[in-house]
Amino acid sequence: MQRPLNIADRLRTSAEIVPHQRAVVLSEGRDQAGRVACTQLTFAQLDREADCVARGLISMGVQSGDRLAMFVPPSLESISLTFGMFRSGAVCTMIDPGMGKANVFRCLDQCAPSGFVAIPIVQLIRRLKFRRYRNARFNVVVGPKKRRFGCPAYADLLRAGSDTSIDLPQTRSTDQAAIIFTSGSTGPPKGVSYEHGMFDGQVDLIRDRFDIQPGEIDLPGFPLFALFNIAMQVTTVIPDMDPTRPANVDPIRILEAINNNGVTQAFGSPALWNTVGRYCEEHNIQLPTLRRILSAGAPVPDHVLRRMTNALSAAADIYTPYGATECLPVAAIGGRQILSETAEQTANGAGTCVGTVFEQMQVRIIEVTFNPITDIADAKECPTGEIGEIVVKGPVATRQYFRRPDATALAKIKDGDGFWHRMGDTGYLDDDNRLWFCGRKSHIVFTSAGPLFSVRCEAIFNQHPHVYRCALVGIGEHGDQAPAIVAEPEQGHFPDSEADAGRLRDELLALGAANGLTKSINQILFHRSLPVDTRHNVKINREALAAWVSHR
Repeated sequence: MQRPLNIADRLRTSAEIVPHQRAVVLSEGRDQAGRVACTQLTFAQLDREADCVARGLISMGVQSGDRLAMFVPPSLESISLTFGMFRSGAVCTMIDPGMGKANVFRCLDQCAPSGFVAIPIVQLIRRLKFRRYRNARFNVVVGPKKRRFGCPAYADLLRAGSDTSIDLPQTRSTDQAAIIFTSGSTGPPKGVSYEHGMFDGQVDLIRDRFDIQPGEIDLPGFPLFALFNIAMQVTTVIPDMDPTRPANVDPIRILEAINNNGVTQAFGSPALWNTVGRYCEEHNIQLPTLRRILSAGAPVPDHVLRRMTNALSAAADIYTPYGATECLPVAAIGGRQILSETAEQTANGAGTCVGTVFEQMQVRIIEVTFNPITDIADAKECPTGEIGEIVVKGPVATRQYFRRPDATALAKIKDGDGFWHRMGDTGYLDDDNRLWFCGRKSHIVFTSAGPLFSVRCEAIFNQHPHVYRCALVGIGEHGDQAPAIVAEPEQGHFPDSEADAGRLRDELLALGAANGLTKSINQILFHRSLPVDTRHNVKINREALAAWVSHR
């Protein structure tokens, strides 16, 4: 149902309730004594700045529905700009620069932006490729204080937006708010169309499930989570890190930000917490202010859960919400519950338990197919405990991919006036109605003896103490693929000789032979660093690995 709504209304409410509370905090280097120096905006200041951004864009000629591509690193300005775009009625188009130059240009061609709000280097590229982006009329350079590349600077935008006589549009819940591109870890990135009502629903689901309270302080290792914080009256402490390389985070800086600001919540990919957790274990560090850690993007390894729960107080936990860019959140479970109840099953090949489903969300398991499904009545539902394809219905399931009707047809299933979203994942529901994840549908290895599911099989080999992670790949034709495991040893344990490789290979083959799921796998290869996605640094690119194995 359509209703007047703009997700930036949440910022307005926060500014009215807690005007002087810090909304955003950013490290600005260090003083002469080595202390971290910070700059910040209160909720009232952020609300005023977002208003100026919105009116400044409208004064340039931006109209509701115009798509503005934003390339601004996490900062006070990036958050003001995002909420200002929402408030102006423009569609904030978010493209992860870490996905690689070719993918970035492909995404820009797909969305054909009406303008760029970006740092100088991006505006320079836009000017050099002016024929490609001839329709980009509304451009703002973020960084320098003066106009460059023929477009106003951020300060000019704020100055133009100080005219309070400029009216702001009233958007509705079903109006497009943003286009967020997938990471491209299992194919070309696709633009996911987000509506204001979907963002609004996400805020409520996440807040209520994790009991997030106004006044808390969050450190978001994934920039998008800062938007939820603002809507929940939670202070955002922008971490000193490259968000496109969470695996390379400096744990000292993350811990310093947590302790200096009394952070109560932190969000990051498993790769980030792997680095931080190892440092905490090595130096016996405790994190008493944290009430919860959230980690998503891929299954969180047990060793990461153990290290981080050991660093937390007894009342705190690390949660592993399950979802996707197209539908988030879906389910969640706490790390302590995993370690005490489901970890042993996972180690034996049961898959990864991702917990119980969020309120207002529905999950079904249907028979795996790679073809479009027109109506939910045409999908065969699997019984409890049987592995199939995960489909989801609820208020945060996005309706379509932007300008990709082919991808939308493959991902959506009509159900009366609503629809189900196909997650592209395999899994099952157990007797306690908990959801288990068994791997991506595109990563199933179809052997002559039947299908092998990546996450189930990899867990068997991950039990070896010298293996950091591994990946199942299939070589050959569908239905007659030969399965192979590519293992990435722990640092310092990569085999230096053929004899060492042979010993490690034999040990891994013995692990596989002892389990009925993996006894057919007789090829083991070693890789120094498995290729992973750019957003979370944890989703293994099995397609690239399959090509690598074939050449080997």
